[in-house]
Amino acid sequence: MPLLPVDSLPALRRRHSAKWSTFDDDVLPLPVAEMDFALAEPVAAALTAAVQRSDTGYVPPNPELPLALSGFADRRWGWRIDPGQVAVAPDVGVGVVEMLRLLVRPGDPVGISSPVYAPFYDWLNEAGSRTVDVPLSSDRGGWRLDFEGLEAAFAAGLKAYVLCNPQNPVGLQHGREDLEFLAELAHRYGVYILSDEIHAPLVLPGSSFVPFLTVSEAARVQGFSFVSASKGWNLAGLKCAAVVTANGSNADVVRRLPEAVQYRTGLFGVLASTAAFEQGEPWLDDLILTLDANRSLLATLIKEQLPDVGYEPPQASYLAWLDFRRFGWGSDPAAHILEHARVGLGPGPRYGPAGEGHARLNFGTSPEILTDAVGRIAAAAGR
Repeated sequence: MPLLPVDSLPALRRRHSAKWSTFDDDVLPLPVAEMDFALAEPVAAALTAAVQRSDTGYVPPNPELPLALSGFADRRWGWRIDPGQVAVAPDVGVGVVEMLRLLVRPGDPVGISSPVYAPFYDWLNEAGSRTVDVPLSSDRGGWRLDFEGLEAAFAAGLKAYVLCNPQNPVGLQHGREDLEFLAELAHRYGVYILSDEIHAPLVLPGSSFVPFLTVSEAARVQGFSFVSASKGWNLAGLKCAAVVTANGSNADVVRRLPEAVQYRTGLFGVLASTAAFEQGEPWLDDLILTLDANRSLLATLIKEQLPDVGYEPPQASYLAWLDFRRFGWGSDPAAHILEHARVGLGPGPRYGPAGEGHARLNFGTSPEILTDAVGRIAAAAGR
């Protein structure tokens, strides 16, 4: 299977997305989670056909997406999703916020584990929840859920916990045993688990994605899963995700979502996601090989040019969590790198207190851009 090509830098700069329109033209932008690869052909064909038939209306009450997602999840992960327990939403964030509004009262404590996708904090604020951070454990150089801390928080009255699975930005794929134990804790203390699984299609070689709802009956009773094609096929701007349950009572809760959640979902997102799940696996396989190659390339570049940077290759996605604390560039090294290297990275402190001195780099691009970016940072470091 071939590695996916990337357009030239001038062509990429003609894109209107946030990644390519936020910075000055002398900056290499590697912060936001957008990839630089061309759309998968089945996705492009579905969107082109929709435009040709002027099919730009609202999402229908019974879209084909649940069936397409069910087939993909079964083939990819052995996860048998009941299409009748799938509801559409504009994106994972909207799904989580609206479900929290149904599951917990304003002011109730809801847990997360940092370092974690920065908008988690915004989602909990939007839902009116009180954020309780139980940071990941990083003993022995590897990330893991802190079960002692989680049990203490659950016992203290936590009402829900938003899991990042796989965990952005550190690239952790939570193991089955850990997810089983999390589900057991949640069942014991009556805590809802809302599992953000948006990066699930992008688990890289050497790891396997474990859907939370598959690990035990306790997980199915306590859990809600939020999935999307938006990261795996680069469709974030088309606005489509799915809320998945595996329990009749939980499905009844999802049916109470406001009708507007469906109508605010993008029809193009539904059509593109359906095409991705039904026909986009060959492209996804090529993408994963490409990201794996870039993951290895980044490790080599850092070893050769920035050996003082801490980098643990991620198990999933195209996001690298980089530790710059040895450089003395302050709590937000991304700001220093932007000014002195003209490379845009994600500011580490946005991902929680453990992010100080860190930055997030998006390697979903060409080897040439990745090599240029690391070279610029090394030059700014005097290497």
